[in-house]
Amino acid sequence: MPKVKTNAASKKRFALTGTGKIKRKHAYHSHILTKKSKKRKRNLDHTTLVDGANKKQICALLNLR
Repeated sequence: MPKVKTNAASKKRFALTGTGKIKRKHAYHSHILTKKSKKRKRNLDHTTLVDGANKKQICALLNLR
């Protein structure tokens, strides 16, 4: 049986933490930034963790667990 490939787009967008959680970046921080406030852009710049509701789907894309 062949190996299962990792989704290439997903491996560029997500990263694992040391404890096994999945990190992601915020959306809406790539273009049309002139109308967004400094505070909003600053808060979008940080990374956050993937929600539990989406964890199963992302693990399938990354071939985890």
